[in-house]
Amino acid sequence: MIRFATASRPGFTQRAHKEGDAMSVLRSLCLALAVTGLAAPAALAQQGPLRIEITEGVIEPLPFAAPAFVAETPSASQVAAEVTRVIAADLAGTGLFREIPETAFISPVTGFDAPVAYADWKAINAQALITGAVAQGSDGRINVKFRLYDVFSGAPLGEGLQFGGGEGDWRRIAHKVADQVYARITGEDGYFDSRVVYVSEAGPKDARQKRLAIMDYDGANVQYLTDSSTIVLAPRFSPSGDRILYTSFETGFPRIKLMDLASVSSRALADLQGNMTFAPRFSPDGSTVVFSLSQDGNTDLYSMQLSSGQMTRLTNAPSIETAPSFSPDGSKIVFESDRSGNQQLYVMGVGGGEPTRISFGEGRYGTPVWSPRGDMIAFTKQNAGRFHIGVMRTDGSEERLLTASFLDEGPTWAPNGRVIMFTRETAGAGGISQLFSVDISGRNLKPVPMEGGASDPAWSPLLP
Repeated sequence: MIRFATASRPGFTQRAHKEGDAMSVLRSLCLALAVTGLAAPAALAQQGPLRIEITEGVIEPLPFAAPAFVAETPSASQVAAEVTRVIAADLAGTGLFREIPETAFISPVTGFDAPVAYADWKAINAQALITGAVAQGSDGRINVKFRLYDVFSGAPLGEGLQFGGGEGDWRRIAHKVADQVYARITGEDGYFDSRVVYVSEAGPKDARQKRLAIMDYDGANVQYLTDSSTIVLAPRFSPSGDRILYTSFETGFPRIKLMDLASVSSRALADLQGNMTFAPRFSPDGSTVVFSLSQDGNTDLYSMQLSSGQMTRLTNAPSIETAPSFSPDGSKIVFESDRSGNQQLYVMGVGGGEPTRISFGEGRYGTPVWSPRGDMIAFTKQNAGRFHIGVMRTDGSEERLLTASFLDEGPTWAPNGRVIMFTRETAGAGGISQLFSVDISGRNLKPVPMEGGASDPAWSPLLP
């Protein structure tokens, strides 16, 4: 467990799939089991003159200095260096910040409470300065404290904080520090202390082995949750981050399973023998699951109360309805359907009813996901032989494509609604799937650093 508290100092001001099935079912699976902006709002620091204004245009990354955190106990030297490295990597990885290399530093930081030589940091154009200290007890527990300074105003930006945890928690602590720095400068919540569940892939393209895995948002600390004895697809986090829904082919055709992450144990969501269930997603309060159910050659959306197992049919049409996603307030569901003749996006009330089409551009739309902020919907678009990740307003206006490649699909939102992660597959018989991320402005497109192939990412909420 990680705890945090205020770091005090004098004068420190508080600021706070199965062969033989009917063609319609096969088509359903192709749609549903495919690996499942806009002018971004300005984000301003809530206090002090130091700030980043995040807009749809190209911005100049804010230069920051992060001297190696001071080791306050002899055993903390290595941890201090690693914590500093992760904090700097988190910030620089956003594309909003630029790290000033240590070789440019004029003044060393000798102690956590040592006076700040603002003139020396101004001279190298550091606008933000992050200092900190790390102590490690005989029991291995570590304590990290930090301060953030606005160099040009010559003042701390917000109050100092400290985080404590076990020896194996140092990466989480570093992510928490980076989240605090990010929030104070941009005015938005951070997203570094989060995890991603995904499908790990290995083997040739025509005999790919798949298993569930989970990792830190930056590709570190990979853990495998299932073996590769059966195909798994489309994992999705619960709102509390302690459970995962996913689709398994253990019985020979798709069936939704629910996994408890603490025990890594799974159970079938419902006993619906002879029917295929797939594309599940939790409601915002975690009490309900919405999913696709294929029976008698037809695929519709259903919801299920986890406490009672009671199911409700939400759609009743000869078309294929799949890939549902709740709005953050739980009042609406966006999904994909071919009721118009090809894949498009529709929104309906949480209880079902006549849906409203929201996508009208050229091409086909699928895998919609509502932003945590509630203001946008991310989607996959196929048009003119290319795949794209895009975003639009919830009424379908202001569509904007962020990527283009041989195959980009399956977007998932960072918990703060600023970044989207997705699957990119390269062309050819030897093509592999990788995870990429991109800012909603279309900037900072980059691969997630990890070994092996990967697909179907789902971002967790911020960890407690």
